[in-house]
Amino acid sequence: MAHNAHPEQTIRSDIEFRGIGLHSGAEVSMRLVAAPAGSGIVFRRTDLDNFEIPANGRNVAKVSYATSLMRGSVLISTTEHLLSALIGFGVDNVIVEVDNLELPILDGSALPYVEAFQSVGLKQQRRRREYIRILKEIEVREGSKFIGVYPGQGYGIDYTIDFPQPIGFARLCCDLETGDYASLIAPARTFGFKEDEPKLRDMGLIRGASPECAIILTARGVQNGPLRFADEFVRHKVLDLIGDLALAGRRIQGHVIAERAGHAMHTALVQRLLRDRSAWELVHGFDESPEEAKVGAETLPAAFPAHA
Repeated sequence: MAHNAHPEQTIRSDIEFRGIGLHSGAEVSMRLVAAPAGSGIVFRRTDLDNFEIPANGRNVAKVSYATSLMRGSVLISTTEHLLSALIGFGVDNVIVEVDNLELPILDGSALPYVEAFQSVGLKQQRRRREYIRILKEIEVREGSKFIGVYPGQGYGIDYTIDFPQPIGFARLCCDLETGDYASLIAPARTFGFKEDEPKLRDMGLIRGASPECAIILTARGVQNGPLRFADEFVRHKVLDLIGDLALAGRRIQGHVIAERAGHAMHTALVQRLLRDRSAWELVHGFDESPEEAKVGAETLPAAFPAHA
């Protein structure tokens, strides 16, 4: 077996959540169910005959204020916080049953998910986790916004934000392979500016927003403090990034650099990466010789890369 190879994992028992959608304001019930090795993360609309939407780059829908998935005409919205928690905590296979079009926002962070995973525990499965090892750089630029992924060990992230005050400039560098996601990233909450609220509500967004599920900012500062971290804003952008890059279908082995990016840039990177098959390979672990780590074509799931 390859050095440093990890087995795939799922949850030991079902987990239930209830809440409201951040944008829809609709009540939603969600249940996470253990899934077989090799099945990945699959959303299931229980209100629509259990229609399934795999969490992958082919199913990314219009992306602006949240990351949504669409297959056929069926939508699942605001998936990024749950996807981030699954990748960050090392859950490879799970079925996400949801009875409305948007996941519950809960407290605006990934902490409720991580705490639930910690309470039920994870179960190792008889299959080795596959990683997308980056072989060459892929970059997306849009004016002053930028995101790129590069070859490298671990899952490194270097994220820079530059927002109007009271946020300003912040930068966070971290490596997801150190196992610090639960303490350093998961608790960081989503945020918004009070002055943007009327415009967003006119667009049919943030109908479920409240001081209980988001940091609310005014020109004078944080309206509903205290912050959980002095740099909570950039930590939340890293949380979003991890969730959005989960749509590559595997955990990434490489380094990501982002400057003033957002959901649209994150998912554009995923789609550009998946289109360029020379930019990556599937491997079973870290730090081993390429020949030992490489996944043979015969071991790939039949749906890959369409299922990527």
